[in-house]
Amino acid sequence: MTTIAAWPARAETWLDERGKGAWIAATVLAFIVFWPLGIALLAYMIWSKRMFGHSCSRSRHHDSRWAGARRHGFRSSGNTAFDAYKADTLDRLEREQEEFEAFLKRLRESKDKSEFDQYLDERARAARERDGGDEEKDGSRGSY
Repeated sequence: MTTIAAWPARAETWLDERGKGAWIAATVLAFIVFWPLGIALLAYMIWSKRMFGHSCSRSRHHDSRWAGARRHGFRSSGNTAFDAYKADTLDRLEREQEEFEAFLKRLRESKDKSEFDQYLDERARAARERDGGDEEKDGSRGSY
């Protein structure tokens, strides 16, 4: 029963290993064999972002070992000192990543603020020039 239930996951992994072309070929074949199956496969590809994303690219397999490590903690090497060192290093790297992302957020916010302030200054300058030009015109009319 478990082998029957596991075949979709194995098929998905097999197609992912071969890239987007394999997914497209499987979808075309599914349309030829039974069109509702083709629609279901196409919907799955769009829903899982396999159609437009990079989820089934070959670079995914280089990161798959790290994805599993992040998802399940990490696989023990059997050496507790090394595992502790690895856990500390991963924690430090995660903290550094969070700090860097916070820095980038502050940087973007300050850039947005400076751009908005510049926009307001330009708008105020244009309004002063417009109002100043109207006063000169009004003043010249009054002298006639």
